[in-house]
Amino acid sequence: MTATFRDPTGHVFRVQRKRGPVWYAKYRLPDGRQVQKRIGPAWTDRGRPPSGYFTKRTAEAWLRSVLEEVRRGTLPGAVRTGATFADAAAEWLRYIEQDRRRKPSTVAGYRAIVRGQLLPAFGELPLESITTPMIEHWIGSMGLSASSQIKALVLLHGIFKRAKKVWALPVNPAAEVEKPPLTRSGDIDVFSPEEVWALVRAAASEQDAALFLTAAFTGLRRGELFALRWRDVDFAGSVIRVRSSYADGALTTPKSGKVRSVPLAPDVAEALAKLGQRGDFTNDDDLVFVGQWGGYLDGSALRRRYDTALKHAGLRKLRLHDLRHTFGTRMIGKADIRRVQEWMGHASIQTTMQYLHYAPREEDARLVAEAFRLPNVKPAEQAAR
Repeated sequence: MTATFRDPTGHVFRVQRKRGPVWYAKYRLPDGRQVQKRIGPAWTDRGRPPSGYFTKRTAEAWLRSVLEEVRRGTLPGAVRTGATFADAAAEWLRYIEQDRRRKPSTVAGYRAIVRGQLLPAFGELPLESITTPMIEHWIGSMGLSASSQIKALVLLHGIFKRAKKVWALPVNPAAEVEKPPLTRSGDIDVFSPEEVWALVRAAASEQDAALFLTAAFTGLRRGELFALRWRDVDFAGSVIRVRSSYADGALTTPKSGKVRSVPLAPDVAEALAKLGQRGDFTNDDDLVFVGQWGGYLDGSALRRRYDTALKHAGLRKLRLHDLRHTFGTRMIGKADIRRVQEWMGHASIQTTMQYLHYAPREEDARLVAEAFRLPNVKPAEQAAR
């Protein structure tokens, strides 16, 4: 149930004590609780009050400052939501899965971060007790990489943002935490064409060989390969249509959310045509790369077979996903960046630009040479001058 809070109000009053008059403040918190606090000794003489003494005007200024902290949600104990961080995390996960319809693979990744990193640190704490300095200290003491810190902060921000709507939490403590700078080298380790073919030859089966070749020659993601059906392979049109993806036991749309077409190279077409000659699972709606009983492939088993193929081929240990990067780095030198973006299903051109420095630019060297060429001097004579 969503909590409803009122604007905080209050007043100051003076009480006569044995040691002299004292200013007090009484104010009402947004959740209805009344608080009475001692401000300090009252100054009743003429002239400027000594340090630690209050006039009515300075006592009222103290109260205004407290009420402003209450409104901002920065006054400790000012709000009691009745919820713990674990409650808020569970609600946020429910929200993104059921209301926002995020992909099961995405939700599974979020759950792993919540369970492994966030709940051990904040799980039992009341929502309102978690502050920006607490989050900053936790981030700094965890020894996480910059990318892991950013992921954790993004989730914390989402959890507290949802908590503001559900429990009327007045402030999002994660909003003020600065993200660490994320530096990327831009370097990608990929296979050479010779290494791709060596991997294909070392595959344990004809199907694995065809899958490795398809991954390298089309740039399909692993989930997209798992979800590929025979009706998606257009031999006549020399294209593969990427319509869906399979991960974490669920069939979803491709990562970009859009259907796309990828060129079907002759080598891949030949490998898939041979695979289509198997005795079973060759109808239009059947999977191209099948697991047991015609179902989806077991990702863990495939990864083990892939690692074995790498070892038998004498190749360095790159990921299966690096076959996709291999496609990107090879194609950026042959096609314009927009077509590569379309083939790879990148939502942003910025993602495709990571491959640009792999594009051969022989003309650039010629342009530099021309820019530094001395007038009326042959290139061979320049060094002798």
